[in-house]
Amino acid sequence: MAVYGQDRPLPIALAIGPFVVCPVLYWLLIQWGRRGMSPAPTATNPATVNSTPEPTPEPTPPVRPIEPAEEAQLRDCFPWSTFYIHNIEYRPQAVICRGQLRTSPTDAYEKIRQNIENQFGDRFLVLLQEGLNSKPFFALVPNPQARKAKAERPDRQRLARPLLAVGLAVATLFTTAVVGVQLASSNGNATPSATITQLSAGLPYAIALLTILGIHEMGHYLTAKFHKILVTLPYFIPIPFFPGTFGAFIQMRSPVPNRKALFDVSIAGPVAGFVATIPLLIWGLAHSQVVAPPERAGTLDPDALNPGYSILLAVLSKLALGAQLTADRAIDLHPVAIAGFLGLVVTALNLMPVGQLDGGHIVHAMFGQRTGAAIGQIARFLVLGLALVQPGFWLWAIILFFMPIADEPALNDVTELDNKRDIIGLLILALLVLIILPAPRFVLNLLQI
Repeated sequence: MAVYGQDRPLPIALAIGPFVVCPVLYWLLIQWGRRGMSPAPTATNPATVNSTPEPTPEPTPPVRPIEPAEEAQLRDCFPWSTFYIHNIEYRPQAVICRGQLRTSPTDAYEKIRQNIENQFGDRFLVLLQEGLNSKPFFALVPNPQARKAKAERPDRQRLARPLLAVGLAVATLFTTAVVGVQLASSNGNATPSATITQLSAGLPYAIALLTILGIHEMGHYLTAKFHKILVTLPYFIPIPFFPGTFGAFIQMRSPVPNRKALFDVSIAGPVAGFVATIPLLIWGLAHSQVVAPPERAGTLDPDALNPGYSILLAVLSKLALGAQLTADRAIDLHPVAIAGFLGLVVTALNLMPVGQLDGGHIVHAMFGQRTGAAIGQIARFLVLGLALVQPGFWLWAIILFFMPIADEPALNDVTELDNKRDIIGLLILALLVLIILPAPRFVLNLLQI
């Protein structure tokens, strides 16, 4: 559409091509992965060349994470006054210790984790989970970090990831500036040569959007550092069309220690991004123009946006534009206002209480993993119902239904949050409702819109 325009149909090869190429590419990647796990015979391995097939050996029992002689040491790690152990189950990749919890989950986890560390060093990650019978159990999982070399990485490797983060940020600044030029131009169709020479016109949009996304991710990053979680720098994802980026992300490289840390890290990003969004959005709305709505307005038309699209947007629009915004008017958004509006969209999408999204982590931390997954299922169908009222939410509904419903547990996934965090979590979910719900008629009448 960017190349051919909205009035000209796409070539049939361009429209159907991805549906043919992507499955073939997906199949090739699977075959590549299989070859990586099962290398084919080569001439350098004479035992596998021109040899007769050998009978298939009998399946061997799975390797246990600990030796039978170490079981006594493991049992000694569970004092009867802390966690009275009933039985030990050996799985191929974990040791499950079931019993009765005799003290608070926090004290029990810290005591047993320290005992296991004293006995086995850093061989295992210690998890405290809640079973299907609602009884807590301990699981010992081999620590992937223990198998890695203790020596520091070479300087070149240590610098590679920061350089990648900086390079992606610069590339995203360029792609968002190009989009900003197109948004700032009167006809919205800037030529490539014009965008190169007039990038300064697109910088307000680019800087505003990258500021919102960057502060969002830095909220995650700094909070993870506070809780001593290994985490990468934010990585931006540039794209050559509107909005110029698919957002940014950070990657955690160590487990989350408990539900409090999971809550803090998850909520810090949306709160920080929202705080950065509000002043930029109000400034952009104040510099936007009030126009007559077109006869056939789109769902999210930045040239004639309906302020009643959401409750929060209606309130902020009235606050910024005052009496000139009436019931029969729409808003031609300033580029900074478009960036602020996208900031609201990013905040709302991340707060959806589903799976790996920030909202999914928040409800998991507040209510536990199983209850959080049930809330995620309900949220999926609520968004589907909202899409019937606001067609702009169809993409959200599709994304949420393709997203896994459960996220990874924390190491101590039993200790509950304190009341202060529970209240903050409920308030942030209420903010989600204010962002996504269309403004009802009584709110618009109250605002005189």
